[in-house]
Amino acid sequence: MQILLAEEMRALDRAAEEEIGIPGLVLMENAGRAVADAAEKVLGTCCHKKIVIFAGKGNNGGDGSGAGRWLHNRGAEVTLVLACVAEDLSGSAADELQYYIACGATVLEVTDAEDGPRFAEIENLAMQADLLIDALLGTGFSGKMRSLFIRLCGCINRVKETNPACGVLAVDIPTGVNADTGEADVSSVRADTTVTMALPKLGLYLYPGAEHAGTIQVADIGMPACLLKETDGNRTLITGEIVKALLPDRPKNAHKGSVGRVAVVAGSYGYIGAAALSSFAAVKGGAGLVTLLTPEDAREILAIKLTEVMVKGLPVSDNRLVTEEALEIVSESLDKADVLAIGPGFGVSEETGNLIREILVTTAVPCVIDADAITALKDHTELLSHMLAEKVLTPHPGEMSRITGVRIAEIEKNRVEVARLYAEKWQAVIVLKGMPTVIALPDGTVYLNNTGTPAMATGGSGDVLTGLIAALIGQGLPVADAAVAGVYIHGLAGELAAKDRIGMAASELLMMLPEARKQI
Repeated sequence: MQILLAEEMRALDRAAEEEIGIPGLVLMENAGRAVADAAEKVLGTCCHKKIVIFAGKGNNGGDGSGAGRWLHNRGAEVTLVLACVAEDLSGSAADELQYYIACGATVLEVTDAEDGPRFAEIENLAMQADLLIDALLGTGFSGKMRSLFIRLCGCINRVKETNPACGVLAVDIPTGVNADTGEADVSSVRADTTVTMALPKLGLYLYPGAEHAGTIQVADIGMPACLLKETDGNRTLITGEIVKALLPDRPKNAHKGSVGRVAVVAGSYGYIGAAALSSFAAVKGGAGLVTLLTPEDAREILAIKLTEVMVKGLPVSDNRLVTEEALEIVSESLDKADVLAIGPGFGVSEETGNLIREILVTTAVPCVIDADAITALKDHTELLSHMLAEKVLTPHPGEMSRITGVRIAEIEKNRVEVARLYAEKWQAVIVLKGMPTVIALPDGTVYLNNTGTPAMATGGSGDVLTGLIAALIGQGLPVADAAVAGVYIHGLAGELAAKDRIGMAASELLMMLPEARKQI
């Protein structure tokens, strides 16, 4: 599903009217009905329910007026709080307000943030409501809100805090959230549900905006399919349908050598957990044969721990550092492998870094580069341009900062742009982990993932993802498809394992990979 910026959505609206001939009022009417349907679903029934709609003078407010008329007709007691005088409205928004008024529903106008009596009346109504609908400011908002909207948003948020039984539904995007960046004014509405029109907006998935949006519903408002197909924002929200189409069917005559030979270079003395998780994740991700290459002083315990993984030792020196002879052993294993996963727990010494870089520039099999292998690229990112192999890098923001020099705060603020920039620069698939995880391809295409849970904020989750992506590449997926599918499955497995609780271990996440794939 495409994800749009605010201007792209405005261009889509213009095209519907100018190229197809659909009046804006038709789309607004459909949007109002979609909001009313969502409200009725929240309430169970509209009959005798008290609903307060906060509306501005723009198209977002017009959607709110339209929703109000539908809800009034379904038996709800609706009050429309209009943040202007009716005469300020124009176009379709003015038409929708007149239809609402003509049906006998209630309007309260408020124009002054200092109008104490009017705000007392509004707050009293809101406190008694079963549902509040935010249709104040839409996707055109940026910067800071005016005092009137700050006070109205404050009223909505206070009701939400003091009366949890009263839900908050936002129209298109919560008021005060930037539709492009996810930046949110301190007074922004905190919605339980956001009904967004035609296609989702980027700011609904970027933090802190995502915290304000609640559950996101995409409403079909009759936007012509031909226009939706022509929309080219190069941003896609990953869905189960997309991933299902990517996953290969396994033939009945499959054997272990035909469904992926994965080599994992990982682990070191004292850091065996990362190696165990990443290599076993490759097994649970569906790979046929998994070989773990790990320093000799970690080999024995990993061989005992990993029954289904072949574990080979790499020579180490007296000070527990992998020696140059390890390169030949790794190279021999890669001659028989379909994919390499490298980095988890492997170490960050100069000697280890040299070995990692030598492996990367000499191998021809696709590489999933994670953890210590990413650190080994610090001051050596030009190496990525010289690699023979296709590659997927899976950094968290700290690792991305380490190899780019961009501050973590800037990366978090501009996740999409940063991932896209370096995917193009390095000609690599970048999986920038976090919420949302961003997958950027060398051609500028970006995917956002919305599966996952805060319970996945635990050591080892990233190691599981590395092994899973490698397993999917081994099963024949192109590296980009494996990254997209792997991130989605990984997040879904986390949801299944956590069961809405904190305290999930990465090993529990790992064990749910087959179930997540089955559900897809």
